[in-house]
Amino acid sequence: MVREQRSGPRFSERFDDFGPRKKVEDGLVARSRRGAIGESWWSGRFLAVLTQLGVGGRLDRGKTYARAGQVVDLAIEPGAITATVQGSRDEPYRARIGLRPFADEAWEAVLDALAADSWYAAALLAGEVPDDLEAVLAGVGLSLFPQGSGELPMDCSCPDWSVPCKHLAAVAYLAAEEFDVDPFALLRWRGRDRATLLAALRDRRDAGAGTPTALEDLLDRFHGPGVPVPGPPERAARLAPDPEALLDELPPLDVDGVDAREVLRPLYRRLAEPPVG
Repeated sequence: MVREQRSGPRFSERFDDFGPRKKVEDGLVARSRRGAIGESWWSGRFLAVLTQLGVGGRLDRGKTYARAGQVVDLAIEPGAITATVQGSRDEPYRARIGLRPFADEAWEAVLDALAADSWYAAALLAGEVPDDLEAVLAGVGLSLFPQGSGELPMDCSCPDWSVPCKHLAAVAYLAAEEFDVDPFALLRWRGRDRATLLAALRDRRDAGAGTPTALEDLLDRFHGPGVPVPGPPERAARLAPDPEALLDELPPLDVDGVDAREVLRPLYRRLAEPPVG
């Protein structure tokens, strides 16, 4: 249930009479100590959506709470971000930021769209969220982020009537930092955890490939040139770079527990060998 701010004297002004916030031992502390919170495009987009919904000015009140470690615990689950936040009273408050999960049929459409392009599958399997994921979801009639305040219900057990209160704002900031660390937490909020999502992508990838075949098995059957390829001039041969240098420049790419760079090394060596005959 979303609370509306009432006219007249704000309850939050009288609420300040309860005194300073009570300190928390081992609370969750924001990593950002000053300035903006949120480093990735998806966490920044999450906070930008809150600003666009008209609550951005009230978010600043939560930075102090987030950086002071007033949030006792935080969980991101399908449909809700829940947290316990210590205020000025003895009893901590319960805060919740809701978001409707995608239906199973909608997730099937999302997975089909992601599996249709190997780039998306590779990025997600590598633990990254593609920059144009929002466009992929829009293509199947969905949005990763809420489109209006009605899609983002918030509530807190504190007596402050404003939404979000500083407790909810602190939760939003810490959730944004959690999205930085684990981008799959944002997708879990929409209804699919990391393991389920990646398993479904692997199933679709394997089904699209027919009989799954490891890249190592393809190396011996790699297509060779139809005619001999002329060798490089002597000077060019002396200046030729290490055929594996490009692989060394790439970051590790984990695919099913195997570094794809190591799988490609034999192929790069073979292509660099001089033609026979």
